[in-house]
Amino acid sequence: LVYEVRLRTNQPVTVNFNGVYRYLGARGLTERRENALVCSVTDIADCVYRAGKYSVYSVEEQIKKGFITAENGVRIGLAGEFVFEKEKPLALRNFYSLCIRIPHEVIGCGKEIYQRCMSDRVHNVLIMSPPGLGKTTILRDISRIMSKKTKKNLLICDERGELSIGNVGESCDIVSFSDKETAFEVGIRVLRPDVIITDELSEKECQILEKAVNAGISVVASAHFSSMERVKGAYLRVFERFVVLDSLQIGKIDGIYNNEGKLC
Repeated sequence: LVYEVRLRTNQPVTVNFNGVYRYLGARGLTERRENALVCSVTDIADCVYRAGKYSVYSVEEQIKKGFITAENGVRIGLAGEFVFEKEKPLALRNFYSLCIRIPHEVIGCGKEIYQRCMSDRVHNVLIMSPPGLGKTTILRDISRIMSKKTKKNLLICDERGELSIGNVGESCDIVSFSDKETAFEVGIRVLRPDVIITDELSEKECQILEKAVNAGISVVASAHFSSMERVKGAYLRVFERFVVLDSLQIGKIDGIYNNEGKLC
């Protein structure tokens, strides 16, 4: 599977294929740098325009946040020059490089987590790893499994438009391209979810979710932590199970812990 494509100005194009980076040549993947395609400034600009369907204004708000979500949930991370006004990002221009992340539907990748953390009752679960190791893909599959087995009302807060791509279940309500605070507030008030599912949860956002948990709503989320030892604060108050993914193998579980740091 192709997980990621990286375009950098005047540098060879690289591809993350099955977890290993290789160069992209005219005839496909290659180990040899001299055979790689080299990306130009024009190539990067063309890619941004195509992702925005030739109207950068249509994705202007996304660009301010450093990304564009293209068709089928493909997320393009942008590197360039930020322009600020009154300490808030006004625009991003002169794109230097792109990180193109390609979502996949892997049926069954969330089965073990569901069985160990949700089959008796839905614990509040945080899936953790550094970026690019399968958290979002697992969340999608857990949503599909939970919807099928429990029929609970699931609220997917999809800030970047990639979490809800594919089959996430028939009992899901989806709030896309909103900051999480707004999505939580609006979703809880008008959609009455039993479970909230969201991706890349910050500590501030976790503090906001405490109100939902105290109101009896379960939460399944992901966050960027490399180990249980780094988890603190609101995360420990909100979540009951912490799933640490293997740092070397995409989607593999390294350990599941309770909020006291003990293996379950």
